[in-house]
Amino acid sequence: MIALLTGRIAHKSPDHIILDVQGVGYRVHIPFSTYYELPEVGGTAALHIHTSVREDAILLYGFRTMLEKSFFQLLIAVSGVGPKLARDILSNILPGPLAQALAQGDLGKLSTIPGIGRKTAERLVLELKDKVGKLDLSSLPAAEPREIPAEDVAEDVISALLNLGYKEPQVRKALAGLDAGGGVSVEGLLKQALKTLMK
Repeated sequence: MIALLTGRIAHKSPDHIILDVQGVGYRVHIPFSTYYELPEVGGTAALHIHTSVREDAILLYGFRTMLEKSFFQLLIAVSGVGPKLARDILSNILPGPLAQALAQGDLGKLSTIPGIGRKTAERLVLELKDKVGKLDLSSLPAAEPREIPAEDVAEDVISALLNLGYKEPQVRKALAGLDAGGGVSVEGLLKQALKTLMK
């Protein structure tokens, strides 16, 4: 089972990267929190990997910190939460605020995450309330957006948000009210869009 990969970033998008490890390209699915922390294409990255084995595929999920990976593994242990939904949850809310919402039983906040209905939110609180208290959240670095040149920033953001489960009209309406000019980065626009969509 693959647990750690270190290599050169051959491709980078908000929901996955291709990591070139000594000539072998691994497609690794990532949450936004990890995307924000990655260097540009051509840079070197080390990711903690969760290997998901299904009948029809072997999928890799990568995280910059062990804490994010631990949170991901807690989430997928909950009935009805698969790897994609767990990745989407971590893309919408950082582990710190997520731990707080779970500890406080904040069903309203959890229910605003795409793919999480009231029943799933209740299940998350019930099963994870005590477990998240045992995680060391102090080790989580703050995610600072990197300014990167991108020609199709808005299209990348739309694609990422659609993959997270938002509807296209909802996404385009949110982006219409944001400033996508002035060399804004994918990360910056994503953060703005998510803040608008989570209201």
